[in-house]
Amino acid sequence: MLIIPVKEGESIEKSLKKFKRKFEKTGAMRDLRNRKQYVKPSVERRKEMKKAAYVQGLRIQDEG
Repeated sequence: MLIIPVKEGESIEKSLKKFKRKFEKTGAMRDLRNRKQYVKPSVERRKEMKKAAYVQGLRIQDEG
């Protein structure tokens, strides 16, 4: 549970913004979206390998 202390005289919009930022950092929505569908471990590994190769390609490109 997130607790956002609201100071006296602080606007609701500012407090909401703080709440949204804190909620985003927890990763709750990201986790829910990931759990919506089951992804086989082999598919997940393949996706990670593709991403790693892409990032490595970007790093090599920056150096040269």
